[in-house]
Amino acid sequence: MEQFMQKVRAYAAASGVEPTTIVQRAAKVSGAAWSRWDVGSSSPTLATADKILKYIAENPVVDADADAQPLKAVG
Repeated sequence: MEQFMQKVRAYAAASGVEPTTIVQRAAKVSGAAWSRWDVGSSSPTLATADKILKYIAENPVVDADADAQPLKAVG
């Protein structure tokens, strides 16, 4: 679970948005879901985690300072 959370955090930071934005865009879940996952009061389902990881894989972060080259995926 921590590896998944770190991957989302890293992707969000590289994208310049909050992790809540990533989970909303990727899995269409409430931004509050991230907060619950972050404090350990709940966890994403495997289907939700898969949607988020798929979104991250399909939407690489582009480094504007590096001639529009996608950044290497984290993890």
